[in-house]
Amino acid sequence: MAMNPTIQAPQAGDSVRGFVYALTAYLLWGFLPFYMKAVAHISPLEVIVHRVVWSVPIAAIVLIVLGRTAEIRQALTTPRMLAMACLTASLISVNWGIYIWAIGSGHALDAALGYFINPLFSILLGALILKEKLSRMQIAAISLVAIAVALLTWNAGGLPWVALALTVSWGFYAFFRKTLPIGPTQGFLLEVLLLTPPALAFIVYLAFTGQGHFFAGTAQDSWLLAASGLITAVPLIFYGNGAKLLKLSTIGIMQYIAPSMIFVIAVFVFKEPFDMVRMIAFAMIWAALAVYTLPSLMKGRAAG
Repeated sequence: MAMNPTIQAPQAGDSVRGFVYALTAYLLWGFLPFYMKAVAHISPLEVIVHRVVWSVPIAAIVLIVLGRTAEIRQALTTPRMLAMACLTASLISVNWGIYIWAIGSGHALDAALGYFINPLFSILLGALILKEKLSRMQIAAISLVAIAVALLTWNAGGLPWVALALTVSWGFYAFFRKTLPIGPTQGFLLEVLLLTPPALAFIVYLAFTGQGHFFAGTAQDSWLLAASGLITAVPLIFYGNGAKLLKLSTIGIMQYIAPSMIFVIAVFVFKEPFDMVRMIAFAMIWAALAVYTLPSLMKGRAAG
């Protein structure tokens, strides 16, 4: 999954078109667990390589139609940009793999937890690496999350590693992605282009060893894998265009749509266990998100 991509720049105001674009992206990400359940019998690595390969033509066509391929050509000849894109491509691959495995193995609640924690982890990264000063509200929010994670750890007898791995992999992806001076769709295409050679090699290996599901499996498997490009690229493209037309405060609130949908699907559709301890931990995290989000939302409205 690739929710909450790096926001390019603050907006002076919101537009209806931007809201529709962003809402479409978050709704598509919110329904993504249904697709992941449908491919749960396929190994996460095979799903990842198909997401990579089938995303390339979609993102390329969009950029060609928009006439925005110059940045890609420049990036492919810039060693520093290629090196950073290799790093971000690796991080997003890890994030995708954990998310695919989590949904397929009955850990959708942990996935939702990871994406709820993510914004606060990004703040913590900024404080630790960039030495950004934390406000009292931000410290309070991060402390609440830390207590909630400790509570979940105590209850389960071990760290909620799925949620933490998703948080850390996406947090570092977003952090390093900011260093790429390239648009969201261009950056996405650059990442999947770099991942395409090993992805194609693995698909060929699966075909020769009889382990692949594309064409060798059922027709449904083939269609599901081929659709992975649309499922991966389309929400990112919608988001990239929507974020340019919305204020940061608006995006800050909307980013919780997808994990909220994942939470509801996990509890009420997938029937994952949701005991009292988890309920208390999630309540603490939602409170932390409110503490973190409301001041910036009020500030954004005052500025608007």
